Amino acid sequence: MLRYIMVLFFVLAGISASAQHYKYIDSTKISGPARYKKQVKANPDKQLVEIKRYIPQIVLDIRYATTNNFMHRRMYQQAKAYARLPVVKALQQVEADLQTRGLGLKIYDAYRPYSVTVKFYEMTSDTNFVANPRKGSKHNRGCAVDLSLIDLKTGKELDMPTGFDSFSKKAAANYPTLSKKQLDNRELLKTIMQAHGFKVLNTEWWHYDFNGWANYELLDIPFSRL
Repeated sequence: MLRYIMVLFFVLAGISASAQHYKYIDSTKISGPARYKKQVKANPDKQLVEIKRYIPQIVLDIRYATTNNFMHRRMYQQAKAYARLPVVKALQQVEADLQTRGLGLKIYDAYRPYSVTVKFYEMTSDTNFVANPRKGSKHNRGCAVDLSLIDLKTGKELDMPTGFDSFSKKAAANYPTLSKKQLDNRELLKTIMQAHGFKVLNTEWWHYDFNGWANYELLDIPFSRL
């Protein structure tokens, strides 16, 4: 009997330890690895895929895998970019369109685990630039990408209004007082992304949401589990 009680205790303790609880949102609204696998089995389009594997020529500059970000510390253990399968297929079309112009994409961030969004919010609660964890982010759904344009010949980024993650009024998608080159480059990116199913975030010229984002759940899965 004692042995049975001890086994039951450890089983229950294991269940309790594995259950994830969230400070800002009902945990039933967040999918971990097990729930995510069931969702993908029911709908393969919900799979998070590595962008680089589908678009080998795309350039990555995953800032949150470095200390070169507003948190000043590594938030990701791997410098990788993931997104839902339809999002990546749309990015393939964007990249193909850009290549005809001698341009390409540089990606700063894509899928972001929900727990990282919480850490961002607790560092700065300015929801113009950081998602409110009570609602979650399109990044947490695998349906948002942070990106810019590069010149394929030089590999250099085109001149844009600000750098990535600039908490500045100039970062707004329609900020008017810029050089002609910056305005033209920003509008070119906006035009091409919109043509392939993305919408720019009003406060961040680099942030684009996939138009079908509402069909995908919030996820909290580390890159190591993908």
